[in-house]
Amino acid sequence: MKKFLSLTALAMLLCVGGFTACGGDDDDNKDTGDNPSTFKSQTFQVSGVSFTMVAVDGGTFQMGAWGNTLDEAYDDEKPMHEVTLSDYYIGATEVTQALWEAVMGSNPSEFKGANLPVENVSWDDCQTFIEKLNQQTGKTFRLPTEAEWEYAARGGNKSNSYTYCGSDDIDDVAWYDGNSNQTHPVGQKLPNELDLYDMSGNVMERCSDWYGDYSSTSQTNPTGAASGSLRVCRGGSWYGSARSCRVSCRYGSAPGSRLSNIGLRLVMQFP
Repeated sequence: MKKFLSLTALAMLLCVGGFTACGGDDDDNKDTGDNPSTFKSQTFQVSGVSFTMVAVDGGTFQMGAWGNTLDEAYDDEKPMHEVTLSDYYIGATEVTQALWEAVMGSNPSEFKGANLPVENVSWDDCQTFIEKLNQQTGKTFRLPTEAEWEYAARGGNKSNSYTYCGSDDIDDVAWYDGNSNQTHPVGQKLPNELDLYDMSGNVMERCSDWYGDYSSTSQTNPTGAASGSLRVCRGGSWYGSARSCRVSCRYGSAPGSRLSNIGLRLVMQFP
């Protein structure tokens, strides 16, 4: 039976104050800042802490369990259904403790380390963090929708249909219960097709959606159930099995829960 996580479960240079937004060194992949409408990956800096937002070209994909993953799929991963998404940016890594502390002034994580993913933060805490980050940067960061999360984890329009984020071999791309007993610094495993790290394993990642059943109908930019008691978490973690790290696997967590195996990854609106 599928287990849900609860409160008792284990878990250009443009400067605005301490914020800097700039393009990277790779002109093929980064926004130079000369044209603010250019859809390229961007690197930002808040109080000396840098983080990269990867440009994800929108497209249409089949969301949910498929093909050779059906044998391991939970019922809530079905039915597979067609989803169309617009362009957006997503964090190359999970939010680190360094970035969280730069924005919030404190670090609630159980496993301490500047380049470890922040954890022990509730969905509500994440909303406070994002509100403050938006105030400091003038940007529109938010949690990903569940559909945005899965599309990016699959590799977007470059997808090779891997079971995990970037590989069919979990040890290539994920920290999970077969190789870990705590979190690890972000970006140590191989990235996926979009150069995104740790979307399988390390920490589960909170999404904006209420947890609910899938519909079989085609959808455009879906935002999940209209209401509920649990918020979606994705990606599996250092504490979870290989099965839980599959890109179609879903979990629900109480919005107020704070667990050492749940963190977050940012999305930024485009334009």
